[in-house]
Amino acid sequence: MRPTRILTVVFAIGVLGLGSCTKPSEPAVSAAPPTKTVAQSSSDAGNTVQYVLKMDELKYVFGTLPPVARVHAGDTIETTTIDSDGHAAEAVGHKVLGFNALTGPFHIEEAEPGDTLVVKFLTVDVDAAQGYGDLDPAFGGTVNANQYTPMLGDAIKPRNWVYPIDKAANVATFKAKDSNFSVKIPMRPFLGCVGVAPAAFESRSSVVPAEFGGNMDAQEASVGNTLYLPVNVKGGLLFMGDGHAAQGDGEIAGTAIEVSLRVRVQVDVIKKKTIHWPRFENSDYIMAVGSYRPLDDATRIAFTELIHWIHESYGLSEIDAYELLSKTAEVHLAQMVDPNYTVIAKINKKFLPSAAK
Repeated sequence: MRPTRILTVVFAIGVLGLGSCTKPSEPAVSAAPPTKTVAQSSSDAGNTVQYVLKMDELKYVFGTLPPVARVHAGDTIETTTIDSDGHAAEAVGHKVLGFNALTGPFHIEEAEPGDTLVVKFLTVDVDAAQGYGDLDPAFGGTVNANQYTPMLGDAIKPRNWVYPIDKAANVATFKAKDSNFSVKIPMRPFLGCVGVAPAAFESRSSVVPAEFGGNMDAQEASVGNTLYLPVNVKGGLLFMGDGHAAQGDGEIAGTAIEVSLRVRVQVDVIKKKTIHWPRFENSDYIMAVGSYRPLDDATRIAFTELIHWIHESYGLSEIDAYELLSKTAEVHLAQMVDPNYTVIAKINKKFLPSAAK
């Protein structure tokens, strides 16, 4: 759940930079992007926009902030992100102002409220020699108290782990603190944070997942999958960060293997297609996201959205979709540590009729 590193429109996430929030009456989405940090090249599939991340352009909220680059539907974004705790920023003398510093936002010219933004993950690569994990009194799915779940008694004390990374073998190594045990963990890098500006010119912390995407900590935000996000403001305003080299279901202690990333994503826009929550898709599955507390409400959101999707795109009635999911659905608990928990409900396409054209 911490910031990554790469963004291009094939995304790459890189250096940190802090943007300032704008007042609702003064949305800054029309501001021109800094030209020195953006390069473009053309291909038959569209332009590739390379954004070199600057630490002083890092953001800490999803909102209507000035874009770092403007892209078109069909373009690829290449960029970088930093780790959630800001170790990569500190290495170059920059102090981050909070967790999950974000790269972006990227303004997609064709995107308007009521459209759906399409984000196809082309490459998501670890951009660090080591990753990080830690215990924090403010996070944790089972024992730590917080403002939502108060408890009597002492919280777990803060502790930190370092994970050496072997890119050639595609593994990171866990080394126990209280014994000599160690084990290699296969890496499957993904973006913990990916989302757009919320509706009504609202700004939301980069630690929060909600209708706009955000800090979903969903392993599905990686190569092989496509993410669909609701467009709430002109240009959509796409943010990325919080790179993870690997993460267990639930992210139960509050962190994954936190790393910087190098990212390439291709963006597109489905005009006049309105969705209310994020969705993922790959060749085998359709997947709907619910982020809320308590966990049962997040699950209800995810399944309700999946039922709507099956009805709209595959022609089954909602009541038939409800019954079918009761027999065939799968559920992924992405995380239960953030201010909202995230659940992904999915169904294998082999159980569905052909999609409507």
